[in-house]
Amino acid sequence: MLNQKLLSNFAIANDAIAQNKFRSFLTALGIVFGVAAVIAMISIGNGAKANILKQLELIGTNNIIIQSIPPESKDAEENAEENSSNNASDRKAYSPGLNLLDVTAIRNVVPNIKHISVEVSKNTNILKGKNLTKAICKGVNNEFFKILNIELKSGHLFAPLQLNQGSNVCIVGSGIAKKLFLGKNPIGETIKCGNVVLTIIGVIKSKNLPSENFEKLNIESTSNQVFIPINTFFLRMEDRSYVSKEDIKRGNRTTKLKNYHQLDKIYVKVNDVKQIKSITTLINRILQRRHNERKDYTIEVPELLIKQQESTQETLNLVLSIIAGISLLVGGIGIMNIMLSSVLERTKEIGIRRSLGAQKKDVTQQFLIEAVLISLIGGIIGIGIGVAASYIIGRYANIDILLSPWSMVISFVISFLVGVIFGFVPAQRAAELDPIKAIRV
Repeated sequence: MLNQKLLSNFAIANDAIAQNKFRSFLTALGIVFGVAAVIAMISIGNGAKANILKQLELIGTNNIIIQSIPPESKDAEENAEENSSNNASDRKAYSPGLNLLDVTAIRNVVPNIKHISVEVSKNTNILKGKNLTKAICKGVNNEFFKILNIELKSGHLFAPLQLNQGSNVCIVGSGIAKKLFLGKNPIGETIKCGNVVLTIIGVIKSKNLPSENFEKLNIESTSNQVFIPINTFFLRMEDRSYVSKEDIKRGNRTTKLKNYHQLDKIYVKVNDVKQIKSITTLINRILQRRHNERKDYTIEVPELLIKQQESTQETLNLVLSIIAGISLLVGGIGIMNIMLSSVLERTKEIGIRRSLGAQKKDVTQQFLIEAVLISLIGGIIGIGIGVAASYIIGRYANIDILLSPWSMVISFVISFLVGVIFGFVPAQRAAELDPIKAIRV
């Protein structure tokens, strides 16, 4: 009996909506835009979080990156002008560049360091038989792979003896292995890197990440790289610290300057992210003293940059949430207004239903169902528009979008609650009408 009454009230509510389709659609517009905004907001927020996790996967956590500034770069020219105006003597103008002694000083002085690694790179050609490809050859130590969360697909890292003696061994990226060996196991095979013959002892596991993530953090993909022990690089490839002062001519600004930095980058991983700012300040002081106040390096903390990006994204999400909330509030008020008007228009209908035996709860149920149906229809349309809008925003704004089934469930529930909350007052008012007075209207 109860189910029959509910079905009957549902049918009456549905007929009422069908008879006023255009008005019902306009009433639901506030819900449509509100739900669409909710879907877009959650999608953008999820995409931003996923992107942040991918970026952290690239750089690792709690890392500090010290990068040399080559003399030919614009940053070096600006720093040179600043130093020439600030420094009073030629002694202060001289800098040994970023080198292994800087690494030793940082390791000995700075507390709470978990790992410290070096990097020096050179563009070169890689040859295997008749197969030739361009690549980047990098001199590193084993801590480099730990700091940047680089995993091996096969093989092993450098042995201590290989690192110390500068053995002719290498670890290659997945792209190099694929191009030169065409699916065969490259472990134990030899390749020619420039003029140096190297034996492959490991292959890096590929990371299926968009190239934009590498570009944002100024990090190169390992796919097209060859890694060799740092001492091997200095012995077999290049050691810029051995270049003479006369050859460099750093003090002569009319001559094109050569890169005098022994290292391109130093990576420092700290134990606790809370100490990362103080450690960065300490490292900067050490390098300033060692480089005679020449700012021929930069220090970056990628995790802090990412957190700033995350904070900006949270602000955007908050703005979107407010917009969505206002849209839903306006939509709910619109439903209430239309339902109150509907009660006035259908006073006679309500009186007839009451005189034929309908109880107050039946009338309440009828108008409440009608309000909920309008809200749910708006919610369903809003979900469709929100999904479409998310893809459009992601494509044309070039940002990551991640749709979640839960966002659709949440939107559907919100639509239902809006219909119940804002439909209750009109439903109650309809139920309280005197049937005798209502029929006479």
